[in-house]
Amino acid sequence: VFGDGKQTRSFCYVDDLVDGILRLADSDHSGPVNIGNPNEFTILELAEIISELVGLDLNVVHKELPKDDPKVRQPDISLAKEILGWEPKIQLREGLKKTLDWFSKVV
Repeated sequence: VFGDGKQTRSFCYVDDLVDGILRLADSDHSGPVNIGNPNEFTILELAEIISELVGLDLNVVHKELPKDDPKVRQPDISLAKEILGWEPKIQLREGLKKTLDWFSKVV
């Protein structure tokens, strides 16, 4: 984990992302549209959720935070809601669980 792990990120499940991209491709809109999940989690929260889902205690190792690492990343999806009627449906924990289930079947 870079830094103290309190920096936030948002994570969008691939099915939601594909749905948003397809809606944008089918629209008449020609400008940029943010498609993502605006719900933020700290990197430490992400590690904790993964630990719970895989049933293992993780030994989090902290590394120096890169100088250009943003403290917050959160997309503004108001335009996607307005012109595409789109917003994400799958939240982080559910998306990670689906991903883990998929990997356990495929790998």
